Amino acid sequence: MAETVRSPLADYHLSQGAVLADYHGGLVPARFSGVGDETRAVRSAAGLFDFSFRAKFAMAGADRVRFLQGMVSNDVKKLAPGTGTYATLLNAQGHILADLRIYCTEDRFLIDTDTPLREKAIQVLRRYIIADKVTLEPLSLFPIVFQGPRSRPLLEKTLHIDFPALEEYGHFQTNYAGFPVRVVRASSTGEEGYEIWMAEKALMAIWGAACGQAPTYDMLPCGSEALEALRIESGIPRYGTELGEDTLLLEANLLNAVSFTKGCYIGQEIVERMRSRGHANWKLVGLTVSAPSPPAPETKLIAAGKEVGEITSACVSPTLSKTIALAYVRREAAEPGTRLVLASGIPAEVATLPFYRKAESRN
Repeated sequence: MAETVRSPLADYHLSQGAVLADYHGGLVPARFSGVGDETRAVRSAAGLFDFSFRAKFAMAGADRVRFLQGMVSNDVKKLAPGTGTYATLLNAQGHILADLRIYCTEDRFLIDTDTPLREKAIQVLRRYIIADKVTLEPLSLFPIVFQGPRSRPLLEKTLHIDFPALEEYGHFQTNYAGFPVRVVRASSTGEEGYEIWMAEKALMAIWGAACGQAPTYDMLPCGSEALEALRIESGIPRYGTELGEDTLLLEANLLNAVSFTKGCYIGQEIVERMRSRGHANWKLVGLTVSAPSPPAPETKLIAAGKEVGEITSACVSPTLSKTIALAYVRREAAEPGTRLVLASGIPAEVATLPFYRKAESRN
């Protein structure tokens, strides 16, 4: 099992009253001011996150495009420098070994995933490098993340730059006070979001600069508890809860992670068979739960006296003021409006995902 990575900013966060906790392989802030306030800040203005639980590695070499195209579920051959995509790494049975954000530069791919998955992904990829001119290198880059409708002006003010509009997973290199940094557009909350990747020595300077802009942009520093609520509200699955080695890509509704026209890759035959069949036997759905507190993961779901699924993640939604959950259920129980009960007898109802969708008028 991968060792938990302690955020380089951990001592500073503690001095500011944060509570730290292990989140997907990183010891990072669980909360600063409280889940409700932090979640509302992201939905209405901006939140600042320490994403030290994420890790990166580079893939370089003359054969990198052809090699990675045959390894992951999405089309990387079409990527131009400054663009990126979301993808999964599957085994031959179509199960998800890792989920990845892949960014193309002039001479390499930069690949971003949860810390425990980096070494696993590298090992899987290396197994398939035979005569290919491909190299893999772990990177010591740490991300500070801005999420919310005011995240872009906050980022521009923090770095003292203006930049053109970016598509999701668009990115570019710049610098701050002599430190090279990479700006990436990526949402982890359903809101507009940006990440700054940097070496450890730049972290404190940029975190402090962002916090210095907080009053102007109604920004709050936020922790993993708010991040969990935000991603559940937005129906975003995470590896280790909704995704794993027992999960098939189409069960998790990861249509944004797959190309059906790119050609062969490991696990492609299973994905295509499921698509041509027209359905998966299990499906990731949302649930509203008639309870004041969230049910535990792995809580069983019952319909007509039969077990039809289980909960993967749950929270009391600060945005919606109700208890919500993500769950896998059998396809016959997956239609929105289907009434289920928890094993304890508490009622639940299948809901359309995402629970929350940002207003189209926001920029």
